[in-house]
Amino acid sequence: MDASMLTADDLRRRMLAVRERRGDGALSAPEAAGEYGDHRLNPDLLAEMKQAETREAAVLVPVVDRADAATVILTTRTRSLRKHSGQIAFPGGAVDEDDRSPEDAAMREAFEEVALDPGFVEPIGRLPRYLTTTGFRITPVVAIVRPGFQLKANPGEVEDVFEVPLGFLMDAANHRQESREFRGLQRHYYTMPYGERFIWGVTAGILRTLYERYYA
Repeated sequence: MDASMLTADDLRRRMLAVRERRGDGALSAPEAAGEYGDHRLNPDLLAEMKQAETREAAVLVPVVDRADAATVILTTRTRSLRKHSGQIAFPGGAVDEDDRSPEDAAMREAFEEVALDPGFVEPIGRLPRYLTTTGFRITPVVAIVRPGFQLKANPGEVEDVFEVPLGFLMDAANHRQESREFRGLQRHYYTMPYGERFIWGVTAGILRTLYERYYA
């Protein structure tokens, strides 16, 4: 796959083509295809995950419409956070009662975390919900971001914000399956190392979902 061809317009066409093949045009169409999550590489987790108390969450998958090739905005979580400190993540968080949709929640969180102005953001579709072992049902909202925005990391949540080429993330050669022991059991997960950045866990799992649905 030629990374230079992975533009924001190309992604839009791919997502539209999949919706048209299914005969529906709603942003939420992929949800009908089932849920992804940590259990895909760890089937023994499914029963445990179904019993866990769940909470809805949403993340923004912000694809920047750069002239040469698209990029994806990612963050490094502040190391002082109680959970997932120092990990690479999409902007996002829990869906609040005041949020009208996962799109609203994802864009609100992106503004709070990195000051991404919603006026630059165009949601173009959702990926299937991603289930985590911590009980979150995450709706990934794919959006095209128009250049010209200014980002500022909220130090209470985000240590760093950066961009990675979409072509790198959608190249299966850069996807690795790794494992480590957790609570006495071997757990498997995707990683996508990018220079000094180590993308793994839920973030890599969501990116893998995007790859499998639209680029594989």
